[in-house]
Amino acid sequence: MNFNFHSGPEDNPHRFLNVMLRGTYVQPHRHLNPPKSEAFLALKGSGCVVTFDDSGAVTARYFIGEGHDAFGVDIAAGVWHTVVALSDVLVCYEVKPGPWDASTDKEFAEWAPAEGSRDVERYVSGILNL
Repeated sequence: MNFNFHSGPEDNPHRFLNVMLRGTYVQPHRHLNPPKSEAFLALKGSGCVVTFDDSGAVTARYFIGEGHDAFGVDIAAGVWHTVVALSDVLVCYEVKPGPWDASTDKEFAEWAPAEGSRDVERYVSGILNL
């Protein structure tokens, strides 16, 4: 669930709260066309931002929020990534360039399960190295 602070899709930058519950799955994706960076700042709870190379191998795990050394991370434009809620509720403040166009906002990784797939739980456990 998002709560936007910006007034609409044409604004630049976009600023919003993103609320995730434990078990929420965001298919790994990137913002490449047009290239957009994205910043995550954990305001409540804890999470892990995972980045990947083009073949789907994990390149980094950024543990953010309560109980971790960092509270935020900036993801460069074009980098494959996902966010995993580690606590019951994770509230992140996010910033990324606008404008927003649903048809070009995200390129989903074909090497990761789609949202709603029965393989999600096993996949997330694997990328977190649990």
